[in-house]
Amino acid sequence: MASTSAEIIAFLLTISGWVLVSSTLPTDYWKVSTIDGTVITTATFWANLWKTCVTDSTGVSNCKDFPSMLALDGYIQACRGLMISAVCLGFFGAVFGLIGMKCTKVGGSDQTKAKIACLAGLIFILSGLCSMTSCSLYANRITSEFFDPSFVAQKYELGAALFIGWAGASLCIIGGSIFCFSITETSNSPRRGYAYNGAASVMSSRTKVHNSIPDKTPPKHFDKNAYV
Repeated sequence: MASTSAEIIAFLLTISGWVLVSSTLPTDYWKVSTIDGTVITTATFWANLWKTCVTDSTGVSNCKDFPSMLALDGYIQACRGLMISAVCLGFFGAVFGLIGMKCTKVGGSDQTKAKIACLAGLIFILSGLCSMTSCSLYANRITSEFFDPSFVAQKYELGAALFIGWAGASLCIIGGSIFCFSITETSNSPRRGYAYNGAASVMSSRTKVHNSIPDKTPPKHFDKNAYV
């Protein structure tokens, strides 16, 4: 029962993390920067993996999509590939997680379902690592440019999408680890052994009963005429 509850908690954690990771991919604010005027904010610059935009004080946004994938910086291409891989791995992890959970009626025996659940946990851990690596790589580029005194272009700060991606990756890794422990709990569960003594015959049982009852009949005394 405890193992089933742990698997349900792990599945909820991993699904929540996968949803957060999937929502990070189209989120606008991966990096953001503002230019303040004397009274109000003049403009807000923000960018993600697909485009860069600027929003003025009136709320009007002007966006520019990245023209060519091959012309992009290497870190953006790597972040795209890692995030797409994280989303795809999370989908397959959810499918294997449903099959491997003990509360479902598919997947075969308990040993087979435990192996499938462990596989789902490994897939979710890999998905979380892909998302964590992507967000960390993007954040490292932002911080290195921000603290570089020789960098004269527009400097950005960390956007909300990076924190959402880190949170989703952490949930996927934690839930995947719980799934991996399910195979250990199944292998350590005690098994009942049944001993087969065989079917006793009717004659042997009657003989045992007869021998167990003491003979209380009085002995017979014979006189001399009995032998004539």
